Formats: sequence, structure tokens, C-alpha cells
Amino acid sequence: MSETRNDLGQLIGPPVPDFVKRPHPPRAAMTGRFCRVEPLSVDAHAADLFAANETAPDARYWTYLPYGPFKTLSDYKDWMAKTCLGEDPLFYAIIDLATGRAVGVASYLRIDAANGVIEVGHIHFSPLMQGSPASTEAMYLMMARVFDELGYRRYEWKCNNLNEASKAAARRLGFTYEGTFRQMSVVKGHNRDTAWFAILDHEWPAVKAAFQKWLAPDNFDADGRQKVRLSDLTAEALR
Repeated sequence: MSETRNDLGQLIGPPVPDFVKRPHPPRAAMTGRFCRVEPLSVDAHAADLFAANETAPDARYWTYLPYGPFKTLSDYKDWMAKTCLGEDPLFYAIIDLATGRAVGVASYLRIDAANGVIEVGHIHFSPLMQGSPASTEAMYLMMARVFDELGYRRYEWKCNNLNEASKAAARRLGFTYEGTFRQMSVVKGHNRDTAWFAILDHEWPAVKAAFQKWLAPDNFDADGRQKVRLSDLTAEALR
């Protein structure tokens, strides 16, 4: 990349001449082959999600989130009504197309339309979704909306630095580790150092191609097992 200097001879960032404020993500569904990602509704989704979450043997999937677990459906509905119905974070339910039931949640948040930066977070996949093609496809659909539909420049993933599963997921999905912010917050009475990851707009075409190759029907055998790992495809895409 060539250097860019101002009239004083100082190095400055490269120009972004055509960039304008990006649209806010719409409340519209995103549909793939395995799942549909649709705006979260207490009435439509809370019961399914609570039941799906109850299939977990313990509360470990809530450890790194700032809320949960929820003892009753009523508690879950109350939290959802207070937390999940605004514009930022903008929550979505993930629907398994095979069953028609909500099995997970994710959101866009810290939406900075003026700079084209947006984060994905509040990800909570029930055991009915974890490790499934739908879990990967849901993340792909949300990325495609951000880059292809809305034209954002940067898509972020942040997690507790102790959450090794989340960090591995970020790398598998094509995010690049950028650093750890120490003592960034206090969550459930404990210190949280936050690991930052991101995908940039110029990286997206190669990452998108990796997702499409992984999601293609011919990448799965007769028993639904993957032939090529997404982590291998995204690592190759970002070389």
C-alpha cells in the first residue's frame, strides 16, 4: 500500500473518497438452506428458545455472557422484553428450517453507521444448534447482510479472553485477532479482559467464497458430515 501524506508531509490514512454513512440493519429475515435469521419476538420465540436451552446438561453456555441462566420461562421473557427489543443491540432468533423452531440467538450491536463498523454478539446457541451447519450458516447470513447488503467496512467479534471456544469460533469464521483489551469490564462480579477480532470489507470476498464452498451440498456426505473444514478454507482465504 502506498503512503499517503498531507500538505505538511505527515503520514495519514489512505483516502476513502466514496464512503458515506451506512444504513442501519433492517428488521428483515435472512434465509438460507439450513436456517432463517429473523427479528426476535418474545411471543414468537421465547418458549422455543427456553425449551432448547433447557436441553443443556448444565449452565456452562451462560458463563461468559453478562446475563443468564434463567430459572423459568417467565424470567427469560422478562429479560427478553427489557433487553432484546431495541435497535442496538438488534436481536435475531435463529430458526431451524428442519423443525421450524427457534434454537439460538445472535445480534448486531455497537452499530456505528457513520464509520461503517458493526459488531456481532450476544450469541447464544442452544445444544440443538451447536456444531450444526445452521450455526455456521446463521453467521454467514449475518455477515453477508453487513457487507453485501449494507456496505459496512468492518465487522467485529469480541469475547472474554478466557473463552477459548469463542476465540476458536471467531478464527474458524474468518475473523482476525487484533488484540486484547485488559480490564475492559466487570461481568458477574469478575474481571473481563476482552479479545477483539474483525473482518474487513476487502477481506470479505475471499471469506465469503470460503463460506459458500463449505456450505455447498457437495461438501457434506450422505450422513451430513463435512468433507472440508471451514477453518481450513478461511485460513487459506486470509493468507
